[in-house]
This record gives sequence, structure tokens and C-alpha cells, in this order.
Amino acid sequence: MNEALRNRLEEWEATYNDPRWFGEDPVAFPRRILSGGGSLRDVEIAAVFAAHLAWGRRAMIVRDLERLFDEMCWRPAAYVEAGCYRDDPTSLHRTVKWSETACICRRLNAFYSTEESLESLSVQDIRTRVFGQKEDASAANKKINMMRRWMVRRDGKVDMGLWRDTSPGGLIVPLDIHVYDQAVALGLTSRKSKDLRTALEITERFREIWPDDPVRGDFALFGYGVTHNR
Repeated sequence: MNEALRNRLEEWEATYNDPRWFGEDPVAFPRRILSGGGSLRDVEIAAVFAAHLAWGRRAMIVRDLERLFDEMCWRPAAYVEAGCYRDDPTSLHRTVKWSETACICRRLNAFYSTEESLESLSVQDIRTRVFGQKEDASAANKKINMMRRWMVRRDGKVDMGLWRDTSPGGLIVPLDIHVYDQAVALGLTSRKSKDLRTALEITERFREIWPDDPVRGDFALFGYGVTHNR
């Protein structure tokens, strides 16, 4: 990586890895649960749903997450454990229906009946056991990798760093459209498919700058992409 590109990415990361850019962002919801004294389980469940609804306009995401957590009375773990969920075919967020959130709650309830934390699950495990999707070895799993970034990275800025047994060095960049577009524009990848191979390729390029915490680069590309495409 040439020096000019390295300097640009470092500058963007320093600018956008800052809570002031994330007040109206899905990560604000698990952070709010955490700051309100929520348990690890509360924060994990909040992160699952915040990541699941993280597509579309930010204002719409925030509105619909507010609706979801109001339904949960801002006590996600108690809601999941109670076993009584809103379960109807009306839309919560875009194509996500309340019935889909009820299915996720049932899976989470089953998981927590025998396990303490979602940290024990791999990306594919979260995909299948939490979200109920078929296993797909080529999928970029953007939402899951974003949730893992929130839970693992521990620089005390935007991410929460509650999963202490997982290394930030092993995270994969969440392949958001803003990240992908900026990565292509900067020559970090030339691949056309927004798949796992592309996410890994971009992560490896970030590793040239941040070898122990490569997804710091997510802030650089996502932050710059969002703020310059309004």
C-alpha cells in the first residue's frame, strides 16, 4: 500500500471512529442498553436486532428500532425469556415482519436456555442458529460481522468490547455498500461480487495498516462513504 493511501485511510479512521457520527446509527441501541445497566444478554440481543434491521435509510432504521425496543420495554433479555412475542405478518422494517422477529426471539430463547453468551458462536452459527438462514460459505454476512465488530472491538469509542475472548484481529470487515464502493474507488479490491472473498480481501488490505485490528478500516470507508453521499 502506498504512503498516500495509507495516510488517507488513517486520517479517515481517526475522523470517523468517533461517537459523534453514530448518534443515529444502529449501534446506538445496544450502547443505550449497556449504558442503562443492561446485562451482557440484554446487549447481545439488542445487537442482534440492531444489526438485523440495519439496511436502508438511517432515519427509517432508527424509527423502526425504536418501535421494536418499545415493544420489548427496553428489556430485551426479559422479553426473549418471557416467550410471548408480537407475531403477526405486518411490517416492522421494510420486508422484515414482526413474525420474523418472533422467530429470532424463539431461537435466542432456546440458545440461552443452555448457553451464556453468543460469543461462543461462529459467524455461520449465528447465521443459522440465530437468524435461521441456510449456511452459505460464500456469503459476506455483513450484518453479523458488523454485530461482531460492535461486541469485540475495545478501543472505547464506538464499539463496546464486551466479548473479551475474541480477538479483534480475527474480525472481518462488514461489507456495506459504502465500504465496497470506497474500497473499489481506492483500489483496495477489484472484485465485482460483494461476497466473503471480497470482504476478506479488503480486510487484508486494512491489515497492512492495523495488523491487530484490521476492521478499524471500516470506520474510514463507511464514515467517508456515508458523509460524502448524502
